[in-house]
Amino acid sequence: MIALGCDHGGYELMQEVKKYLEDHQLEYKDFGTYTTESCDYPVYGKKVARAVASGECDKGILICGTGLGITMAASRVPGIRAAVCTNEYMARLTREHNDANILGMGARVIGAGTALSIVETFLNTSFSEGERHKKRIAMIEED
Repeated sequence: MIALGCDHGGYELMQEVKKYLEDHQLEYKDFGTYTTESCDYPVYGKKVARAVASGECDKGILICGTGLGITMAASRVPGIRAAVCTNEYMARLTREHNDANILGMGARVIGAGTALSIVETFLNTSFSEGERHKKRIAMIEED
């Protein structure tokens, strides 16, 4: 199950992501927002992060205007490794090296075609399980 969340700036692109997930028969839970009316991105970033951290959902996708604010909000939740990606290379490496569990994207930064390629790469790339990467992730998780 994939947790989805966006603010008003990411709403339109999230509709494209939802269509992609449906076309590929991937289950998702939409945590909002549900309109283009102005709203506060931390609300949705944290909802998605809590769903992923609790195990309710396996991964998450967040979208705001730049991808930055909503991803920062999600990263405040313990156990979350949220990464903003603007291309497939970043999406692949954040999964392989960082075991990122939430993808952040900026609707005002990338177009729908690029976003869907990033989503596909993020969802289909596994963590490398390399010892050096495990060590670094443990260092990220330390207080």
